[in-house]
Amino acid sequence: MNLIVFEDEHLLVVNKPAGWNTHSPSPYAGEGIYEWLKHREPRWAKLAIIHRLDKETSGLIVFGKTASANRSLSAQFENRSVQKTYVLLTDHPVAFQNLAVNSKIARSGAQYASGSQGEPAETRFRLLGTYENGNLLEAQPVTGRTHQIRVHAAENGFPILGDALYGGKTFSRVCLHARELRLKHPETQHDLTFSAELKFEDDARLALRQVLIDEQETNAFRLIHGAADGWPGWYVEKLGDFLLSQSEQPLSEVQKDFLQKHLSGSERPLRGVYHKTLSRHIRGAAIQQTSPDLVLGEPVPVEFSVCENGMNFAMRFNEGYSVGLFLDQRDNRRRFLTNHIAAQFPLFASPAKAEVLNTFSYTCGFSVAAAQAGARVTSLDLSKKYLEWGRRNFALNNLDPAQHDFIFGDTFDWLHRMAKKKRSFDAIILDPPTFSQSKESGVFRADKDYGELVQAAVGVLKPSGVLFCSTNAAELKPETFWEMINAGVLSMKRKIQQQHYVPQPPDFPITREEPSYLKTVWLRVA
Repeated sequence: MNLIVFEDEHLLVVNKPAGWNTHSPSPYAGEGIYEWLKHREPRWAKLAIIHRLDKETSGLIVFGKTASANRSLSAQFENRSVQKTYVLLTDHPVAFQNLAVNSKIARSGAQYASGSQGEPAETRFRLLGTYENGNLLEAQPVTGRTHQIRVHAAENGFPILGDALYGGKTFSRVCLHARELRLKHPETQHDLTFSAELKFEDDARLALRQVLIDEQETNAFRLIHGAADGWPGWYVEKLGDFLLSQSEQPLSEVQKDFLQKHLSGSERPLRGVYHKTLSRHIRGAAIQQTSPDLVLGEPVPVEFSVCENGMNFAMRFNEGYSVGLFLDQRDNRRRFLTNHIAAQFPLFASPAKAEVLNTFSYTCGFSVAAAQAGARVTSLDLSKKYLEWGRRNFALNNLDPAQHDFIFGDTFDWLHRMAKKKRSFDAIILDPPTFSQSKESGVFRADKDYGELVQAAVGVLKPSGVLFCSTNAAELKPETFWEMINAGVLSMKRKIQQQHYVPQPPDFPITREEPSYLKTVWLRVA
């Protein structure tokens, strides 16, 4: 499945997978496809939303790239000259060949419903034929009301398969797809037709990952993320030729069957599957107790490498709880690699002259990305083992570790030392664990002490330098996190010039059952 269907200097047409919002009005709700595109590449910085699709619906969306294109496309949608064609699947009998539905639709709790009040809505349905799981229909919405097709289908006796909100039978996805768009080019006025075919039986979870991930450059990503992917409390990552499963419980037979099918059914056969039992009580536990166990296939080598955005990272399954790379920071590492934080927010004026400090550096994933872009990096961590692992990651990317600094020690202690020596950096990375303890600084808790950490870091940040703040403290509210960061900056009599909030990436989707845990903020500080 290809994400980009068409692009020129005036418009961009994409094929949105099911399970991804078009636009997230709250930055804390997860990154919609519009935000993801707008902040990913400089050429997409001025994208404008022209219309939307429900999160559960897959298919074609058009974005404007220029002011004149935005006006033209918006006018076409408003005067209903754009022809939108959807396909849907229902497991209910359909007694008609063609059906036109007219009603007034208004919000009713979590749903929309037809009634005497609301906005006029018209949908034309046509039976296409039988399908593996029921009847396949075409739907053409003449108007563009929220949930219009779903409401009209359910109220006329053929709810969409998978659409539990409107009475549809449980399925792996909502079987509604925007298959075709017909419109006029905003500049030339030539007729354009875009189409995107889909098989509803295809795994929607894989489709989402396929449009996000180019496996030639990135073969490490979250394959199953809990409730959002239909498996509450279960997480599976693809790490090169291996799968790493994680949950608080042993694997069920159904989960083992799923993993076995994925192990043998991939286009590129995988070699093995490991499972790690998640526990909140790992302090003092032996490495053997916290390391993942082989459940299917062949044993993993002592060390193997994965690829992320063209960079190589060493993975080790026999080193305890952490295996070498936190995949939810992939897009943030990419920002160092591309020198692009967000629309109109470059990272450095010149990466080759930049100095970067990576605190709590772990295996130096951020350090590798910054060094690959040309920066000189200082990696600071309380573990000699992880710093050596970081040097190994530098070597895997043909980066000379001797050209960079690796400091063993407490972050607070070293920030104070650097401030006394008038050492300063163009960018500082703050991605601490939720809890840590050292002899020099005692106990650090992200939910209580993050503001103090920001204060210490700002003391060694150059004017107009960039501060990256991150936490995976699930109980820490985004608003509180921001207040702590802002207070830390203001306490040093510094001013925030720019800011950009980044939620966890789309292969870590968010649901009410399992809300967002990762919070990251980029700041330029005067």
